[in-house]
Amino acid sequence: MTKRQNRMILVALIVLGISLAGYLGVKAFSENLLYFYTPSDIKDGKAPIGKSFRIGGLVKTDSFERNGMRATFVVTDNSESIKVIYDGILPDLFREGQGVVATGSVTCPRKGWTCKNIFNATEVLAKHDENYMPPEVAEALQYTTPKE
Repeated sequence: MTKRQNRMILVALIVLGISLAGYLGVKAFSENLLYFYTPSDIKDGKAPIGKSFRIGGLVKTDSFERNGMRATFVVTDNSESIKVIYDGILPDLFREGQGVVATGSVTCPRKGWTCKNIFNATEVLAKHDENYMPPEVAEALQYTTPKE
């Protein structure tokens, strides 16, 4: 082989390696995205079953229960509500009537069941002060009263 052919093979291998690395990077990134959904989105079937995502809204008043380390509460967007189950220590700022974002999934114990009512959380984040609310939660909570 000539020097020119060796260089062309080397350049082709380098381009192939960079392309493969880019493809693997994009694929890994897209698989690890955590999408944000509201309770209305989950009830409408827009959220994936069995995959991790985030849910946000307000903790419904008089819905919080604790049994040992297991906490259950209801998250609402003033339109729909979903029950959240979390095993662990909740943030200090967590309370009813406040904004919350939880990471986890909706899982079905048996195939064929409708499982849009229980969210199994792996992480719960409470809003950190009185004025802050994630933009997605604020947008989802824009509730206009119907005109009479």
